[in-house]
Amino acid sequence: MSYQSLKDECLKANLDLPKTGLVDLTFGNVSVADPGRRVFAIKPSGVNYETLTADDMVILDYEGNVIEGIFRPSSDTPTHRHLYLNFPGIRSVVHTHSRSAVAFAQAGIDLPCLGTTHCDYFYGSVPVTRTMTPEEVGGEYEWETGKVIVERFADLDPLNVPAVFVRNHGPFAWGPSAAKAMETALALEIVADMALKTLSLNPSAAPAPTHLLEKHFLRKHGPDAYYGQSK
Repeated sequence: MSYQSLKDECLKANLDLPKTGLVDLTFGNVSVADPGRRVFAIKPSGVNYETLTADDMVILDYEGNVIEGIFRPSSDTPTHRHLYLNFPGIRSVVHTHSRSAVAFAQAGIDLPCLGTTHCDYFYGSVPVTRTMTPEEVGGEYEWETGKVIVERFADLDPLNVPAVFVRNHGPFAWGPSAAKAMETALALEIVADMALKTLSLNPSAAPAPTHLLEKHFLRKHGPDAYYGQSK
């Protein structure tokens, strides 16, 4: 069984990641899933982006078993796997330590929806998870990270709010393809930077009104979307 197309998509996304300015050093990773076969590809742990090849991508099944690859997968692999198991409809997960997004994660503050740029990508605030307990950090840390993300989305639709801040850690974003997940991760950093500047000018800045949020989000998402060209 060939996983070449999955590895190629994963490689391209991981090579594109540093070009976005979202990562410093090796602080980032992208995975791409094939839900039908219940497998996903992910960047190997700590390998420099300049040397990556498609054959370096590690293939795992949804139970966490390595199916193909010579390297150890990203240390964040269990988090990615937990999201695939619990968020139907996503095919790719992007994790970065992009600076403005990390600021919200470290402050433990949800990213408020202050304007239409945010509305175009996220149907409301981007949430931050709770602080992880000593037991969670000391146990299966990366798996527990996935669990606190899923816990935070108990009353949220991960397809309408396709990103999260892990408290004291950083952002995760996801989507139906690697390209879309990457775009969402970049949009998250952009709106986080805009929010930081807005709140520095006016700490009491009010969120965008609901009718504006709904207009901008729904014109790009859902059955009645009309933004862009028809496929």
